[in-house]
Amino acid sequence: MRYLVWILRLLVFILVLLFALKNTGPVDVSFYAGHVVTGVPLIVVMLVVFVLGVLFGLLVAAPSLVRRRREVKKLKRDLDRLHDRLRQPAVHNDAVVPETVAPLAPL
Repeated sequence: MRYLVWILRLLVFILVLLFALKNTGPVDVSFYAGHVVTGVPLIVVMLVVFVLGVLFGLLVAAPSLVRRRREVKKLKRDLDRLHDRLRQPAVHNDAVVPETVAPLAPL
């Protein structure tokens, strides 16, 4: 299974590399307020957009990941407490105090 994943990764990498090498032509990038950058290779534009997309995705997913890690830590602490409680012998007080069975009548 591990080799299959590596072969798949290599195949995807080769396909992306071939796609990038086919798209190296210069393009004009227009920004707001009429600002234009001319002659930027298309591969650079695609790489910048990809990196920005990854960063935005991580930014959106970060609160969920932090919450999930905090919950896992809490559950591990609870599990450790329960294991410690199971390891310690339970103290049973089987001694019966006579007053609890039949209280003494006042004299």
